[in-house]
Amino acid sequence: MNFDNLISAIIYLICCYFLFWLGKLAYDLIHRDINVKEELVKKDNCAFALSLVGYYFGLVFAIGGVVVGESAGLLADLIDIFIYGPIAIVLLNITTFINDKVILYKFNNKKEIIQDQNTGAGVVEMAIYLATGMIIFGSISGEGGGIITLLVFWVIGQVSFIIIGFVYNLITPYNIHDEIEKNNTAAGVCYAGAIIGVANIVRHAIGEDFTNWGESLITFASFFVLGIILLPLIRLYTDKVLLPGAKLTDEIVNQEKPNLGAAFIAAFSYIGSSFLITWCM
Repeated sequence: MNFDNLISAIIYLICCYFLFWLGKLAYDLIHRDINVKEELVKKDNCAFALSLVGYYFGLVFAIGGVVVGESAGLLADLIDIFIYGPIAIVLLNITTFINDKVILYKFNNKKEIIQDQNTGAGVVEMAIYLATGMIIFGSISGEGGGIITLLVFWVIGQVSFIIIGFVYNLITPYNIHDEIEKNNTAAGVCYAGAIIGVANIVRHAIGEDFTNWGESLITFASFFVLGIILLPLIRLYTDKVLLPGAKLTDEIVNQEKPNLGAAFIAAFSYIGSSFLITWCM
């Protein structure tokens, strides 16, 4: 790295931290009724901390999509950063309302996380923020796209999360919403792993250079269907290989204290498999 590249890197980094500050400011403005300091310091609200960390990670991915890839020159790059960066922040925050009304629609997320300190709900909200950031990253990072492709793929990403939830409920013998509402953190962790795993596969698909809508949508659909098909297979693999002698469902819901360790193993299997899949494709 020569001196000019070092200076450019420092400028990009300063812009990234400025965008991150804007993202935090947007979060604080939208959630004016939440006292972040009180929730984190006085109440030790782990559920809220999980949700907030998910937002921050999603923000990092969204901002990262703006700065990675081939440079078009410092000035052109800075223009792109301050066009796409704020759009990404807005989309990430809209995700909050979609999650409340459509994805985890059977209960009030804010009540579960703030009043009940429901860590199961917190970890799922964390996953949705992170997954949305990954979708935004893929939408922006490829060459040839624009604001329209970003918006379309973000919408498709939100629809995909709804489909994931529907399919996940089909392949599990318990209702994920009921378990999360009962503050079953283990059930939330498993579900979160599935969301992030499929989102990572989709991120890889839409991160390719954009050529035309037909090819891009076919690629997206192919990878998404692959991820959906693999959900039950990965769950079976977890039962037979990663948790030998035990059934995942029994560990998650059919005992007095849900096995959080087993849930982390299951979440790892979804996320780890997603990386292996994308590296092999």
